[in-house]
Amino acid sequence: MNASHNAILTLNSGSSSLKFGVFANSGNDEELLLSGSAQGIGRSDGTLHIQSTDGTTLLHREAVHESQPEALQTIAASLWDYLHEAPIAVGHRIVHGGPHLREHQRITSQLLQTLDAAVHFAPLHIPGALQLVRQSQETFSNATHIACFDTAFHRTMPPVAACLPLPSHYFDEGVMRYGFHGLSYESIVRHLGSSLPERTVMAHLGNGSSVTAVFRGKSLDTSMGLTPTGGVVMGTRTGDLDPGVLLYLMRKETLDADALETLVNRSSGLAGYSNGESDMRALLQRRATGDAAAALAIDAFCTSVRKTIGAYAALMKGIDLLVFTGGIGEHSDDVRSAICDGLEFVGLTSECIVIVPAQEELQIARHCRAILR
Repeated sequence: MNASHNAILTLNSGSSSLKFGVFANSGNDEELLLSGSAQGIGRSDGTLHIQSTDGTTLLHREAVHESQPEALQTIAASLWDYLHEAPIAVGHRIVHGGPHLREHQRITSQLLQTLDAAVHFAPLHIPGALQLVRQSQETFSNATHIACFDTAFHRTMPPVAACLPLPSHYFDEGVMRYGFHGLSYESIVRHLGSSLPERTVMAHLGNGSSVTAVFRGKSLDTSMGLTPTGGVVMGTRTGDLDPGVLLYLMRKETLDADALETLVNRSSGLAGYSNGESDMRALLQRRATGDAAAALAIDAFCTSVRKTIGAYAALMKGIDLLVFTGGIGEHSDDVRSAICDGLEFVGLTSECIVIVPAQEELQIARHCRAILR
Protein backbone atom coordinates (compact mmCIF):
# COMPACT_ATOMS: atom_id res chain seq x y z
CA MET A 1 0.00 0.00 0.00
CA ASN A 2 1.32 3.44 -0.97
CA ALA A 3 0.69 5.71 2.01
CA SER A 4 2.72 8.66 0.71
CA HIS A 5 -0.30 10.93 0.41
CA ASN A 6 -1.57 10.45 3.97
CA ALA A 7 -4.90 11.00 2.30
CA ILE A 8 -8.07 12.19 4.02
CA LEU A 9 -11.44 11.22 2.60
CA THR A 10 -14.32 13.61 3.23
CA LEU A 11 -17.96 12.54 2.96
CA ASN A 12 -20.73 15.08 2.55
CA SER A 13 -24.09 13.34 2.43
CA GLY A 14 -27.46 14.70 1.39
CA SER A 15 -30.89 13.13 1.23
CA SER A 16 -30.21 11.60 -2.21
CA SER A 17 -26.55 12.37 -2.82
CA LEU A 18 -23.08 11.68 -1.51
CA LYS A 19 -20.30 14.13 -2.34
CA PHE A 20 -16.71 13.28 -1.51
CA GLY A 21 -13.20 14.61 -1.76
CA VAL A 22 -9.75 13.13 -1.17
CA PHE A 23 -7.12 15.51 0.16
CA ALA A 24 -3.39 15.41 0.86
CA ASN A 25 -1.48 17.82 3.08
CA SER A 26 0.61 20.32 1.14
CA GLY A 27 2.22 22.37 3.85
CA ASN A 28 -0.12 25.17 4.84
CA ASP A 29 -3.34 23.67 3.51
CA GLU A 30 -5.03 20.62 2.02
CA GLU A 31 -4.57 19.75 -1.66
CA LEU A 32 -7.44 18.12 -3.52
CA LEU A 33 -6.49 14.85 -5.23
CA LEU A 34 -9.87 13.47 -6.28
CA SER A 35 -13.46 14.56 -5.98
CA GLY A 36 -16.82 13.33 -7.07
CA SER A 37 -20.38 12.60 -6.20
CA ALA A 38 -23.08 9.98 -6.34
CA GLN A 39 -26.28 11.74 -7.34
CA GLY A 40 -29.85 10.49 -7.48
CA ILE A 41 -29.28 7.72 -4.97
CA GLY A 42 -32.21 5.33 -5.06
CA ARG A 43 -33.51 6.68 -8.37
CA SER A 44 -33.27 5.18 -11.84
CA ASP A 45 -31.29 8.19 -13.09
CA GLY A 46 -28.57 7.89 -10.43
CA THR A 47 -24.99 8.64 -11.48
CA LEU A 48 -21.47 8.35 -10.08
CA HIS A 49 -18.85 10.84 -11.20
CA ILE A 50 -15.19 11.02 -10.16
CA GLN A 51 -12.69 13.59 -11.40
CA SER A 52 -9.07 14.49 -10.79
CA THR A 53 -7.93 17.81 -9.40
CA ASP A 54 -7.59 19.32 -12.90
CA GLY A 55 -11.18 18.43 -13.74
CA THR A 56 -10.40 15.37 -15.86
CA THR A 57 -13.18 12.81 -15.67
CA LEU A 58 -11.83 9.55 -14.28
CA LEU A 59 -15.13 7.74 -14.00
CA HIS A 60 -18.69 8.44 -15.05
CA ARG A 61 -21.23 5.74 -14.51
CA GLU A 62 -24.97 5.69 -15.02
CA ALA A 63 -26.28 3.44 -12.27
CA VAL A 64 -28.94 2.94 -9.65
CA HIS A 65 -27.58 3.34 -6.12
CA GLU A 66 -30.06 1.89 -3.68
CA SER A 67 -28.41 3.47 -0.65
CA GLN A 68 -25.55 5.69 0.41
CA PRO A 69 -23.57 2.73 1.80
CA GLU A 70 -23.79 1.04 -1.61
CA ALA A 71 -22.56 4.22 -3.26
CA LEU A 72 -19.74 4.33 -0.70
CA GLN A 73 -18.57 0.86 -1.72
CA THR A 74 -18.26 1.97 -5.33
CA ILE A 75 -16.37 5.10 -4.26
CA ALA A 76 -14.01 3.06 -2.06
CA ALA A 77 -13.14 0.72 -4.93
CA SER A 78 -12.48 3.68 -7.20
CA LEU A 79 -10.17 5.33 -4.65
CA TRP A 80 -8.06 2.20 -4.57
CA ASP A 81 -7.95 2.10 -8.38
CA TYR A 82 -6.75 5.69 -8.73
CA LEU A 83 -4.74 6.37 -5.56
CA HIS A 84 -3.67 2.83 -4.59
CA GLU A 85 -4.04 3.65 -0.92
CA ALA A 86 -6.61 3.80 1.82
CA PRO A 87 -7.27 7.09 3.64
CA ILE A 88 -5.73 7.62 7.07
CA ALA A 89 -8.87 9.49 8.14
CA VAL A 90 -12.47 9.84 7.03
CA GLY A 91 -14.25 13.09 7.79
CA HIS A 92 -18.04 13.03 8.00
CA ARG A 93 -20.28 16.07 7.65
CA ILE A 94 -22.98 15.69 10.30
CA VAL A 95 -25.84 18.14 9.83
CA HIS A 96 -27.18 17.98 13.39
CA GLY A 97 -25.68 16.49 16.52
CA GLY A 98 -28.19 17.77 19.04
CA PRO A 99 -27.25 19.80 22.14
CA HIS A 100 -24.31 17.66 23.27
CA LEU A 101 -22.36 17.38 20.01
CA ARG A 102 -21.34 20.80 18.75
CA GLU A 103 -17.58 20.41 18.35
CA HIS A 104 -15.67 18.64 15.58
CA GLN A 105 -14.20 15.48 17.12
CA ARG A 106 -13.15 11.86 16.70
CA ILE A 107 -15.98 9.39 16.34
CA THR A 108 -16.15 6.98 19.28
CA SER A 109 -18.76 4.48 20.38
CA GLN A 110 -19.90 7.04 22.96
CA LEU A 111 -20.34 9.69 20.28
CA LEU A 112 -22.48 7.32 18.21
CA GLN A 113 -24.63 6.56 21.25
CA THR A 114 -25.09 10.29 21.87
CA LEU A 115 -25.98 10.80 18.21
CA ASP A 116 -28.46 7.93 18.39
CA ALA A 117 -30.13 9.65 21.34
CA ALA A 118 -30.42 12.90 19.36
CA VAL A 119 -32.35 11.45 16.40
CA HIS A 120 -35.53 13.31 17.42
CA PHE A 121 -33.77 16.62 16.74
CA ALA A 122 -33.28 15.75 13.05
CA PRO A 123 -35.08 12.54 12.06
CA LEU A 124 -34.53 13.32 8.38
CA HIS A 125 -30.75 13.66 8.74
CA ILE A 126 -29.29 11.79 11.71
CA PRO A 127 -30.38 8.20 10.86
CA GLY A 128 -28.78 8.40 7.42
CA ALA A 129 -25.63 9.92 8.88
CA LEU A 130 -25.35 7.12 11.43
CA GLN A 131 -25.81 4.48 8.76
CA LEU A 132 -23.10 6.03 6.60
CA VAL A 133 -20.66 6.40 9.50
CA ARG A 134 -21.04 2.77 10.51
CA GLN A 135 -20.64 1.58 6.93
CA SER A 136 -17.54 3.76 6.55
CA GLN A 137 -16.04 2.33 9.71
CA GLU A 138 -16.39 -1.15 8.21
CA THR A 139 -15.09 -0.11 4.80
CA PHE A 140 -12.13 1.92 6.11
CA SER A 141 -11.47 0.01 9.32
CA ASN A 142 -7.90 1.30 9.78
CA ALA A 143 -8.80 4.97 9.38
CA THR A 144 -9.61 7.50 12.09
CA HIS A 145 -13.19 8.65 11.67
CA ILE A 146 -14.03 12.23 12.54
CA ALA A 147 -17.39 14.00 12.85
CA CYS A 148 -17.65 17.59 11.63
CA PHE A 149 -20.86 19.25 12.75
CA ASP A 150 -22.68 21.88 10.72
CA THR A 151 -23.89 23.42 13.96
CA ALA A 152 -20.41 24.01 15.43
CA PHE A 153 -19.82 27.40 13.76
CA HIS A 154 -22.93 28.85 15.40
CA ARG A 155 -21.97 28.08 19.01
CA THR A 156 -20.86 31.73 19.32
CA MET A 157 -24.40 33.10 18.96
CA PRO A 158 -25.49 35.08 22.03
CA PRO A 159 -28.52 33.98 24.09
CA VAL A 160 -30.77 36.51 22.36
CA ALA A 161 -30.21 34.61 19.10
CA ALA A 162 -29.93 31.06 20.44
CA CYS A 163 -32.92 31.10 22.82
CA LEU A 164 -36.35 30.56 21.32
CA PRO A 165 -39.41 32.34 22.78
CA LEU A 166 -40.56 29.30 24.75
CA PRO A 167 -40.52 28.44 28.49
CA SER A 168 -36.91 28.14 29.60
CA HIS A 169 -37.07 24.44 30.46
CA TYR A 170 -37.32 23.67 26.74
CA PHE A 171 -33.97 25.37 26.19
CA ASP A 172 -32.52 23.19 28.93
CA GLU A 173 -33.76 20.18 26.93
CA GLY A 174 -31.93 21.38 23.82
CA VAL A 175 -34.75 23.23 22.05
CA MET A 176 -32.82 26.22 20.69
CA ARG A 177 -31.55 27.87 17.55
CA TYR A 178 -28.65 25.74 16.29
CA GLY A 179 -28.00 27.11 12.82
CA PHE A 180 -26.63 25.07 9.92
CA HIS A 181 -24.37 25.30 6.85
CA GLY A 182 -21.64 25.98 9.39
CA LEU A 183 -18.89 24.21 7.45
CA SER A 184 -19.67 26.36 4.43
CA TYR A 185 -19.50 29.53 6.52
CA GLU A 186 -16.28 28.39 8.20
CA SER A 187 -14.70 27.89 4.79
CA ILE A 188 -15.67 31.43 3.75
CA VAL A 189 -14.14 32.90 6.90
CA ARG A 190 -10.96 30.93 6.19
CA HIS A 191 -10.96 31.94 2.49
CA LEU A 192 -11.33 35.66 3.20
CA GLY A 193 -8.80 35.60 6.03
CA SER A 194 -7.53 39.04 6.98
CA SER A 195 -9.74 40.66 4.34
CA LEU A 196 -12.89 39.62 6.21
CA PRO A 197 -14.44 42.87 7.47
CA GLU A 198 -16.11 43.37 10.83
CA ARG A 199 -19.73 43.19 9.60
CA THR A 200 -20.40 40.46 7.04
CA VAL A 201 -23.59 38.78 5.88
CA MET A 202 -23.20 35.36 4.24
CA ALA A 203 -25.98 33.79 2.17
CA HIS A 204 -25.68 30.08 1.42
CA LEU A 205 -28.35 29.62 -1.24
CA GLY A 206 -29.18 26.23 -2.72
CA ASN A 207 -31.94 23.69 -2.35
CA GLY A 208 -31.41 24.34 1.35
CA SER A 209 -30.70 28.01 2.07
CA SER A 210 -29.66 30.08 5.04
CA VAL A 211 -28.32 33.54 5.83
CA THR A 212 -25.87 34.31 8.63
CA ALA A 213 -24.67 37.51 10.28
CA VAL A 214 -20.93 37.18 10.92
CA PHE A 215 -19.49 39.79 13.27
CA ARG A 216 -15.71 39.87 13.69
CA GLY A 217 -15.45 36.41 12.17
CA LYS A 218 -18.05 34.74 14.42
CA SER A 219 -21.67 33.78 13.99
CA LEU A 220 -23.90 36.42 15.55
CA ASP A 221 -27.26 35.20 14.24
CA THR A 222 -28.53 32.87 11.53
CA SER A 223 -31.82 32.20 9.80
CA MET A 224 -32.19 28.43 10.38
CA GLY A 225 -33.35 27.39 13.81
CA LEU A 226 -33.85 24.16 15.74
CA THR A 227 -33.77 22.34 12.40
CA PRO A 228 -32.77 23.17 8.81
CA THR A 229 -36.47 23.74 8.01
CA GLY A 230 -36.60 27.26 9.44
CA GLY A 231 -35.47 30.57 7.98
CA VAL A 232 -35.80 31.76 4.40
CA VAL A 233 -37.93 30.10 1.73
CA MET A 234 -36.09 27.08 0.26
CA GLY A 235 -36.43 24.56 -2.56
CA THR A 236 -38.88 22.25 -0.82
CA ARG A 237 -38.87 23.63 2.75
CA THR A 238 -41.19 26.30 4.06
CA GLY A 239 -38.67 28.35 5.98
CA ASP A 240 -40.22 30.30 8.85
CA LEU A 241 -43.94 29.60 9.18
CA ASP A 242 -46.67 30.76 11.55
CA PRO A 243 -47.02 27.83 13.99
CA GLY A 244 -50.75 28.41 13.87
CA VAL A 245 -50.69 27.02 10.33
CA LEU A 246 -49.48 23.68 11.67
CA LEU A 247 -52.14 23.69 14.37
CA TYR A 248 -54.77 24.40 11.72
CA LEU A 249 -53.54 21.52 9.57
CA MET A 250 -53.53 19.18 12.55
CA ARG A 251 -57.13 20.06 13.40
CA LYS A 252 -58.67 20.60 9.97
CA GLU A 253 -56.72 18.07 7.88
CA THR A 254 -55.91 15.74 10.81
CA LEU A 255 -52.26 15.61 9.73
CA ASP A 256 -49.95 13.86 12.18
CA ALA A 257 -46.31 14.71 12.91
CA ASP A 258 -44.94 12.56 10.07
CA ALA A 259 -47.33 14.09 7.53
CA LEU A 260 -46.49 17.61 8.70
CA GLU A 261 -42.79 16.84 8.51
CA THR A 262 -43.15 15.67 4.92
CA LEU A 263 -45.23 18.71 4.05
CA VAL A 264 -42.87 21.36 5.44
CA ASN A 265 -39.68 19.64 4.26
CA ARG A 266 -40.56 17.94 0.97
CA SER A 267 -43.54 19.69 -0.62
CA SER A 268 -43.28 23.37 0.28
CA GLY A 269 -41.05 26.35 -0.47
CA LEU A 270 -40.42 26.92 -4.18
CA ALA A 271 -42.12 23.60 -4.93
CA GLY A 272 -45.20 24.69 -3.01
CA TYR A 273 -45.51 28.01 -4.81
CA SER A 274 -44.96 26.49 -8.26
CA ASN A 275 -46.92 23.25 -8.02
CA GLY A 276 -43.94 20.97 -7.66
CA GLU A 277 -40.86 22.61 -9.22
CA SER A 278 -38.02 23.25 -6.77
CA ASP A 279 -35.12 23.81 -9.20
CA MET A 280 -34.31 27.51 -9.56
CA ARG A 281 -32.99 27.13 -13.10
CA ALA A 282 -36.22 25.53 -14.25
CA LEU A 283 -38.26 28.20 -12.47
CA LEU A 284 -36.31 30.99 -14.19
CA GLN A 285 -37.00 29.36 -17.55
CA ARG A 286 -40.69 29.04 -16.72
CA ARG A 287 -40.87 32.66 -15.62
CA ALA A 288 -39.41 33.73 -18.96
CA THR A 289 -42.42 32.13 -20.67
CA GLY A 290 -44.86 34.07 -18.51
CA ASP A 291 -45.51 31.43 -15.84
CA ALA A 292 -47.07 33.37 -12.95
CA ALA A 293 -46.54 30.60 -10.37
CA ALA A 294 -42.83 30.42 -11.17
CA ALA A 295 -42.56 34.20 -10.95
CA LEU A 296 -44.21 34.16 -7.52
CA ALA A 297 -41.87 31.42 -6.28
CA ILE A 298 -38.77 33.34 -7.36
CA ASP A 299 -40.08 36.61 -5.92
CA ALA A 300 -40.92 34.95 -2.59
CA PHE A 301 -37.45 33.38 -2.37
CA CYS A 302 -35.59 36.61 -3.19
CA THR A 303 -37.80 38.67 -0.89
CA SER A 304 -37.27 36.38 2.08
CA VAL A 305 -33.48 36.49 1.62
CA ARG A 306 -33.51 40.27 1.15
CA LYS A 307 -35.60 40.77 4.30
CA THR A 308 -33.16 38.66 6.32
CA ILE A 309 -30.15 40.57 5.00
CA GLY A 310 -31.89 43.81 5.97
CA ALA A 311 -32.57 42.47 9.46
CA TYR A 312 -28.90 41.61 9.91
CA ALA A 313 -27.91 45.06 8.70
CA ALA A 314 -30.02 46.45 11.54
CA LEU A 315 -28.50 43.96 13.98
CA MET A 316 -24.90 44.88 13.11
CA LYS A 317 -25.63 48.58 12.40
CA GLY A 318 -24.57 48.14 8.80
CA ILE A 319 -22.98 45.67 6.41
CA ASP A 320 -19.43 45.87 5.12
CA LEU A 321 -19.59 42.77 2.89
CA LEU A 322 -22.28 40.49 1.45
CA VAL A 323 -21.11 37.02 0.42
CA PHE A 324 -23.08 34.67 -1.82
CA THR A 325 -22.32 30.95 -1.90
CA GLY A 326 -24.10 27.67 -2.68
CA GLY A 327 -25.51 26.51 -6.00
CA ILE A 328 -27.98 29.37 -6.48
CA GLY A 329 -25.83 31.97 -4.75
CA GLU A 330 -22.82 31.23 -6.92
CA HIS A 331 -24.48 30.69 -10.29
CA SER A 332 -27.63 32.80 -10.65
CA ASP A 333 -27.01 36.43 -11.60
CA ASP A 334 -30.76 37.02 -11.82
CA VAL A 335 -31.40 35.85 -8.27
CA ARG A 336 -28.48 37.77 -6.79
CA SER A 337 -29.60 40.96 -8.55
CA ALA A 338 -33.17 40.56 -7.35
CA ILE A 339 -32.02 39.97 -3.77
CA CYS A 340 -29.77 43.03 -3.77
CA ASP A 341 -32.32 45.31 -5.46
CA GLY A 342 -33.40 47.75 -2.76
CA LEU A 343 -30.52 47.12 -0.37
CA GLU A 344 -28.60 50.21 -1.44
CA PHE A 345 -29.89 52.04 1.65
CA VAL A 346 -27.70 49.87 3.90
CA GLY A 347 -24.64 50.93 1.94
CA LEU A 348 -24.28 47.87 -0.29
CA THR A 349 -22.55 48.64 -3.57
CA SER A 350 -21.19 46.23 -6.17
CA GLU A 351 -17.78 46.46 -4.50
CA CYS A 352 -19.31 45.15 -1.27
CA ILE A 353 -20.78 42.00 -2.85
CA VAL A 354 -18.67 38.93 -3.59
CA ILE A 355 -19.16 35.31 -4.62
CA VAL A 356 -17.18 32.65 -2.76
CA PRO A 357 -17.59 28.97 -3.74
CA ALA A 358 -18.70 26.67 -0.95
CA GLN A 359 -15.80 24.47 0.17
CA GLU A 360 -17.34 22.20 2.77
CA GLU A 361 -15.23 19.17 1.85
CA LEU A 362 -12.01 21.19 2.09
CA GLN A 363 -13.05 22.52 5.48
CA ILE A 364 -13.77 19.00 6.71
CA ALA A 365 -10.30 17.90 5.60
CA ARG A 366 -8.73 20.83 7.47
CA HIS A 367 -10.51 19.88 10.68
CA CYS A 368 -9.55 16.23 10.28
CA ARG A 369 -5.86 17.06 9.80
CA ALA A 370 -5.89 19.35 12.86
CA ILE A 371 -7.54 16.67 15.01
CA LEU A 372 -5.09 14.00 13.80
CA ARG A 373 -2.23 16.22 14.92
